[in-house]
Amino acid sequence: MLNTLKINISDLDIGMYVSGLDRPWLETPFLTQGFLIESREDIERLREYCDYVLVDGRKSRQRSAILKRKVRKTEASPNKLRAPASVTNYSGRPRIPVDQIFEDRTITSYQDKSAWKDERPLAQKAVDTLVGDINEIFSQVGDGGKINVIKLKKSIEPIVDSITRNPDACLWVSRLKNHDEYTYQHSLGAAIWSVSLGRQLGLPRHDLRSLAMGCMLMDVGKLRVDPDLLKAERKLTLEETAQMASHVSYGLEIIKESGLMNQDVIDMVAHHHERFDGSGYPNGLTENQIPAFARIAAIVDTYDAVTSNRSYAPAISPAEAIRLLYKSRDEDFQAELVEAFIQAVGIYPAGTLVELSSGEVGVVVAEYRTRRLRPKVMLLLDKEKKHLPAPRVIDLQDSTGDDNSSLTIAKGLDPEAYGIDLSKVNF
Repeated sequence: MLNTLKINISDLDIGMYVSGLDRPWLETPFLTQGFLIESREDIERLREYCDYVLVDGRKSRQRSAILKRKVRKTEASPNKLRAPASVTNYSGRPRIPVDQIFEDRTITSYQDKSAWKDERPLAQKAVDTLVGDINEIFSQVGDGGKINVIKLKKSIEPIVDSITRNPDACLWVSRLKNHDEYTYQHSLGAAIWSVSLGRQLGLPRHDLRSLAMGCMLMDVGKLRVDPDLLKAERKLTLEETAQMASHVSYGLEIIKESGLMNQDVIDMVAHHHERFDGSGYPNGLTENQIPAFARIAAIVDTYDAVTSNRSYAPAISPAEAIRLLYKSRDEDFQAELVEAFIQAVGIYPAGTLVELSSGEVGVVVAEYRTRRLRPKVMLLLDKEKKHLPAPRVIDLQDSTGDDNSSLTIAKGLDPEAYGIDLSKVNF
């Protein structure tokens, strides 16, 4: 049965899931890769920019028979439509379906099984446990020991469980990470992003575990790099850059010494710095020469790095990071995987500071993946940018401003805008 259908704007209904436009996403104000139509206002906004859209029947609330009737009407329309942007990628090469990228996997579809408010404490506990265990595991390796593979696998399981049930909670917790050691917190963040992307791609559960483990270990080789280089706040020399790059070979040595045999994990450690156009290291691999899991690792490694404070660069907002990835599609990163990542986490993932159309400032807390235009937001500052006596959650689905117009997200903010420290927010 056809899952993705081309629908004329005049034939759209509330409940349809828009998975593609007739123009690039980032050339429109929607700034996301897929959303559910929840009001006539959504349709009118689409009408301003598109002649038609692509609708995913699997994610729509409309019955498949209605969607089929809609697509027959669209195909019979005499109006000339723009060529669908999803037929080819930015580079002009043919678009590759997910099941061809992972042709040896059985692709599945995940559904949320818990609400954010119920999942958040479980996610927090899972993250806290993993942080403690990874600190201990890395300390052992730093002292010349081996990776405790069994313990690592056991520690990762609750994270995979939580993201499988509802990714928003772990995405929120990862945005609040406040651990002293960048390598540890970066490994944790990348693991959460990778499992969220793997879930979006429909990879089986054992692959989600491999993604988490690969991200937790892809920088383990930095334990054998001069700590002063890791903390340097200046541009490195060519020799120092080569020393930093050696963390890949060091990481493979540590993996081998520990007896870990998972090839997907090994591929992520070995190739997470390769780039789709061949400009990466250590081997200058291109496109399909790079293992698929390593292509995922490259995306989440970059995204988490640039949205985190590092010794040599401050964090940028998630929206800026998404634009960076989007501009680099089919150069640094495979376009299909970048688009899937945007679908998985959105421009403003849970835990992102945003300014509303009213001027108020808050943090996205939930339901952005399924209600991309109107998530729930915890307000922290009023329109004068003064702290509220206590944070309060509003639902942009049914919230209006002083002029009775619908409240919307006006823009994303840097993680520490207005001196806000999300790790100290009480709710």
